[in-house]
Amino acid sequence: MAEYLYLHVPFCRHICYYCDFTHVAYTKNKADEWLEAVEKELSLKRINPCLKTIYIGGGTPTSLSKDQLEHLFRILKPYSANVQEYTIEINPETFDKDKAGCLKAYGVNRASIGFQTSDPGLLKAIGRNHSYEDVKKTMVLLKEHGIRNISLDLMYSLPGQTMEMLRKSVEDALALSPTHMSLYSLLVEENTVFGRRGIEPLDEETEADMYEWICEKLEREGFHQYEISNFSLEGKESLHNQAYWKYDDFYGIGCGASGKENHIRYDNTKSLSLYLKDPLIKEEIPLNTKDEMFEMAMMGLRLKQGMDLNCFTERFGIHFEEAFAGKMERLLEKGWLKIEKGHISCTKESFGILNTILIELMD
Repeated sequence: MAEYLYLHVPFCRHICYYCDFTHVAYTKNKADEWLEAVEKELSLKRINPCLKTIYIGGGTPTSLSKDQLEHLFRILKPYSANVQEYTIEINPETFDKDKAGCLKAYGVNRASIGFQTSDPGLLKAIGRNHSYEDVKKTMVLLKEHGIRNISLDLMYSLPGQTMEMLRKSVEDALALSPTHMSLYSLLVEENTVFGRRGIEPLDEETEADMYEWICEKLEREGFHQYEISNFSLEGKESLHNQAYWKYDDFYGIGCGASGKENHIRYDNTKSLSLYLKDPLIKEEIPLNTKDEMFEMAMMGLRLKQGMDLNCFTERFGIHFEEAFAGKMERLLEKGWLKIEKGHISCTKESFGILNTILIELMD
C-alpha cells in the first residue's frame, strides 16, 4: 500500500495570474460541501493507516476558515498517527494565529509558504496580495506554535524582473531563516491570466543566469541542492516530494489531485461540481513496465544523488544498463551521466539539460 498522501484543496480567495493548478473561488457553502466529499472519498478508498507523509496543497489550503481546517484535520486524523512529515501550503494573506494553533493541535510539522518574491511591484504584477511583512509575520506565527521546518517558494524569470530584484528577494528570503527553498521559473500556460494576456517569461539566457546565481548563492549560505529545483539545510529535505522523485506510489485525494497506485496513474476530476456528485470520478492511465522504467528514470534523475540502481533492479527484475542498452553508454561517454555509489545521476554540467537526456533515453 502507498505510504504517502497528497490532498488538494481547490479553493482560493483570489487567483494568481500564473496559476495553472485546479482552483475555484472560495465560498463557505462550497467548501463545506467539498469537505463532505473528501470524507466520502477517503471512506471509499482503502487508505494505509500508517502513512509516512501527508501533504495538503492547492489551490490555497489556508483559504479555508479555521473551523473548516479543523474539520479537514479531523477527517485525516485516522491516517496521521504515524506520519513523519505533515505539510501544509500557506498563503500569508489567509493565515492567522487561530489557524496556526489549529495546525499545531493536529500535528502539522512542516509548512510551505508562497513567498515568490519580496518586490512589491512584482508581487502586484503576478496577482499576489501579500507583502514581505506578511510573510515575516507568518514565519513568526508558525515558529511560535512550534512549526520550524518551513519551506519558501521562490519565483524567477518574472516579467520585468531584473537580476538586482532577484538578488534582493533571495537575500530577503534567507533573512527569514527558512529550512528549505523551492525554485520555480515562470511557466506561462494557455489557460492562466498571463496566458490570456500574452505575457511571457524572460529570455532563456537571463533565466539560466538567474537559476545559476540562485544555486551558487544558496550553496554558499549552507543550503544543499538535492533536486533540480529544491534546496535544504541538512536533514530538512522534503520526505513527501522525495517519494515522487523515487517513484513511490502515493494517494491523490480531492478535486484536481493526482496519484499513482498499483501501476496506474490517475487524475481526479478537475470539475468541482462533478467531484461533489461523485468524488471517485477520475481519469486512469495504466502503466506498463516500459512506461514505469522510463518514468522512474525521469523522476530519479531530477535528484542530485540520482536514481538508485539497486532499487531499479529490485523493482523491475532487470539492470538499468540492460533496460536502456546502448543509450546509457552513450550518455556516459558524452559526460552527461555518471555512476557513483550505486546511483546513476546527471553530471554537474548536464543538470540543466535533463530534458535532452530524457529524450535520448526515450529514443
